[in-house]
Amino acid sequence: MSNQTITRPELLSVEQAKSLDIQSITDLFCNYMNPGQLHFLKLLGFNKVKVESAEGMYYTDQNGRKILDFFGGFGSIACGHNHPRLLAMRKQFQDEKRHEIAIAFMSQYAAALSKNLAAIAPQDLDMVFLGSSGSEAVEAALKLAEKYQGPERARIAYAEHSFHGKTRGALSVTDSEFYQSSFRLLDNRVRIPFGDSEALEEALRNDSSIGVLILETVQGGAGIVGASACYWQEVRRLCDQYNVVWIADEVQCGVGRTGRFFAFEHAGVAPDIVTLAKSLGGGKTAMGAMIARRSIYMAAYGTPQTALIHGPATFGGMGEASCTSIEALNILYDEGLIENSAQQGAYLLERLQKVQARYPKIIKEVRGYGLMIGLEFRDFSNTLPLGLRTVVSVLDNKLKGSLCGFVGCLLLKEYDVLVAFTEYNRNVIRLEPPLIVTREQIDTFVDALDDLLSRGVTRIVTAFAKEVVGNK
Repeated sequence: MSNQTITRPELLSVEQAKSLDIQSITDLFCNYMNPGQLHFLKLLGFNKVKVESAEGMYYTDQNGRKILDFFGGFGSIACGHNHPRLLAMRKQFQDEKRHEIAIAFMSQYAAALSKNLAAIAPQDLDMVFLGSSGSEAVEAALKLAEKYQGPERARIAYAEHSFHGKTRGALSVTDSEFYQSSFRLLDNRVRIPFGDSEALEEALRNDSSIGVLILETVQGGAGIVGASACYWQEVRRLCDQYNVVWIADEVQCGVGRTGRFFAFEHAGVAPDIVTLAKSLGGGKTAMGAMIARRSIYMAAYGTPQTALIHGPATFGGMGEASCTSIEALNILYDEGLIENSAQQGAYLLERLQKVQARYPKIIKEVRGYGLMIGLEFRDFSNTLPLGLRTVVSVLDNKLKGSLCGFVGCLLLKEYDVLVAFTEYNRNVIRLEPPLIVTREQIDTFVDALDDLLSRGVTRIVTAFAKEVVGNK
């Protein structure tokens, strides 16, 4: 065995990967990743773009074209692309050959990041678990809450149209038959309406086994749907009354996205556990975190016998990742990005509402919080002349999301602007630009949208059809 020769497989180098052309990338994508997804990329024309670099608010493609990013990686790019302070910090970390994985030792970087998160979080939310994703943070939160409550109170209440992730536990409280598919999921769960405190109270009153409540403070996948401050205050009151652990999922809406660090701060309340990810990594690393009340964490994992039940993850709190998150949090406050989110978000909302007023037959509603905004289009039949509405209305469900796709495709193709879509309400374009966005960049986006909508639905559909034909 010791003399065995290992045959080297044909491996691509980093430089070879960098130099791949679009056709080569497409071939590799279909052969080794997700061939079904290519259908949607081609439909939107996104398959033609090879991103070469990114900086600030912009991607740069293979042709040197700058693309204004109003997608923001579903809220992952708070500091903008490749913030210079993050690049400098990571280079210094690497130059000094600091440690990445130190599971056998205590990490000064993970400890410092945890302290910073505790300093930002209100009340006694000060015990931190670090992971690599939002789903991992949600899994940690669900397990902690169940461990604290015990088997008699392990039932989890979750909301309609929720999205918490695609790992097994997170998927169990994600309200999607599509994502849940035929997987066998947790059976200790119950679905309730979102934003309805009376329905919540009825569920808690009638089922004493409910010991955990998980809610997105702003529902991203539902099309940027929030609830009133009164609702969140009732959630806090009811959870206290019925001894229920409230988990606030702020993976997407946290880290300054809504104009406060945590979205629940707008209501003047605090949950028992909160999850974060996405922008926590500064757009440069995968970082997720769960922050829990000390009393809950210590009751579940506070002894040597229980400490490792859900202990450190292999890659949770890696050195450079933790340093990146530490720097990202400091940038957030040093550069006033939370305030900018509130100010520019209000301006973006105001401008979009004026566009809605000009095209009421196309745009149904504009809503949002800070720089987390949903632009909801009407069903396709409602945008057509009266004589065609009845005929086309029978197809509305099948056509749902089509106008969003047409607009998103043409914004990229003709105006160099990237936007995102939503999982459940397919009629919604999701806008989550980096928190560094300026008034001028908002004007660029809104002017492009206004110009595109001024063509009318028929010309938009025609332009999209030509793009699809040209992409075959």
